[in-house]
Amino acid sequence: MALGTNYAEVSLQNELKSSGTNSNTPAGEVWSCCPENWKSFSSSCYFFSTDKKSWKESQENCSRMEAHLVVINSKEEQDFITQNMDKGTAYFVGLSDPEDRFWYLGEPSNSEEHCVVVNYRRQWGWNYILCESVEL
Repeated sequence: MALGTNYAEVSLQNELKSSGTNSNTPAGEVWSCCPENWKSFSSSCYFFSTDKKSWKESQENCSRMEAHLVVINSKEEQDFITQNMDKGTAYFVGLSDPEDRFWYLGEPSNSEEHCVVVNYRRQWGWNYILCESVEL
């Protein structure tokens, strides 16, 4: 059984992202221009919310921040994201065509489930859920 009791969204901010090196920083140090309370990874900015919301409400919240639900494209990105997540919380992600990279065994398990969360069950993985869900 999943440990999660809350839903949250993980947002990827594109418009406000910027990273690189600066002559005012020590040699080789990377700086980031992510908004306050956002985390930087691979030239993108991520916001981890712990507000209980449905997938639609999470997506709308991201839009208000000029962002969108994260689409995880690599193992490195998945590892970064899960290192910043609470194991007791499930996080909505926005994806359209998963490639069977991080799914729990047996997913999808219900043809009525059309939204995806990342949650922890002995390890991090993806799970289909009902889009209207707010709690597990």
